[in-house]
Amino acid sequence: MKRRFIVIYAALFLLMSALICLYILDSGGNQTMPQYTTEINRLLINMEENWSSVSAENDKLVESSEEFDYAVIDKDSRLLCYTKEGISDTVSAATGNFDIIRDIEINGDVVGKLIVHNSYAEQRHRDNVRNARMIGCMAGLMLIVSVGYFIFLRKRVVEPFGKLKGFAARVAAGDLDTPLEMDRGNIFGAFTESFDIMREELKASRKREEAAVKSRKELIAELSHDIRNPVSSIRAMVDYLSLVSADEEQKSTLAAINGKTDQIDKLVSNMFHAALEELEQLEVAPEELPTLELERIIAESDPLKKVTSADIKECVIYADKLRLEQTVGNIISNSYKYADTDITISSYFDSGFFVLEIADKGGGVPDEELEMITGKFCRGSNSTGKDGSGIGLYISRYFINQMDGEMACFNNDEGFTVSLRLRLV
Repeated sequence: MKRRFIVIYAALFLLMSALICLYILDSGGNQTMPQYTTEINRLLINMEENWSSVSAENDKLVESSEEFDYAVIDKDSRLLCYTKEGISDTVSAATGNFDIIRDIEINGDVVGKLIVHNSYAEQRHRDNVRNARMIGCMAGLMLIVSVGYFIFLRKRVVEPFGKLKGFAARVAAGDLDTPLEMDRGNIFGAFTESFDIMREELKASRKREEAAVKSRKELIAELSHDIRNPVSSIRAMVDYLSLVSADEEQKSTLAAINGKTDQIDKLVSNMFHAALEELEQLEVAPEELPTLELERIIAESDPLKKVTSADIKECVIYADKLRLEQTVGNIISNSYKYADTDITISSYFDSGFFVLEIADKGGGVPDEELEMITGKFCRGSNSTGKDGSGIGLYISRYFINQMDGEMACFNNDEGFTVSLRLRLV
């Protein structure tokens, strides 16, 4: 609340009160009973001269040419004439009203009385009515000013404070996108911009935090993928050396190495699982990619050389190379783990799509589990006794969908097939 409004309001109120009080005091001091001595004497002389006609009247209302009202009664107190209704028409009534009573004499005899009406009470009543109206006008004006000031306070203080309160509640609830309406005219106008700057800073800080979390998760996921491939290669080479070695001590050492590779693989899987709890944070940036890259991707994803044939049609597809590497690596790794058979890869074109099919001969999965195995953390019944997190196919499907493609799983005559539909450019 700004102090100057209160000061102005109080000053106006005191000024108007003082003016009204001075007016009432001044008007009250000037209230004196007018003296009509000369006029009354002249009227008495006129009535004495015309008494015969005046005495002939009986309770008659007459017009007065004087500035005052009067009534005339005879010596028997009979009302002869009067100039105004409601004025005193008897001596007792006139005495009670402080009226002027004068005798009408003819040849020394009192023949009647002139009662001059005292208008002081009426004049005071008029003054009281006028004063009451002035006080009422002042009260009405003060009421209007008070209501106006109340509306002003509501518009400039209460409602802006309510907006600030609602804004703070929205920010606390996490809504950092809705700006605070700028209004420099209210009492909190100086704070409005600061509050909105605070919202912008919080929003920017949250974006930086989300970007850091996203970058960290992607880094962990990418490192997990990159670590898995050399670990698989080490395991394949250790298995080969174990088969060709005749030295028992060397075989024991190779078995220990193999155990450590399994341990590393489990640790990497756990790290991969933790990083991909929110897979939607992984960025997929598809671009034009020649299918010749698939030959390199398949070769790097197949350390055990189980891919016996790979028919890759030459074309340009819309895909993210890194995510496609992860997808193919996941599918071939699953085939190693659950089928452990030769793998065949074929491709063809279908309605504007390049279709890549990766098939093994491991007997497949139950038909009722085909829809389930691409879900997050879901594993088929053939996974019993085998390590895994149940997210390989889920993340692969997510990546392909983000490339405007499709992924499908089905059983073939000998085993399991994963079909990747990638959009042609």
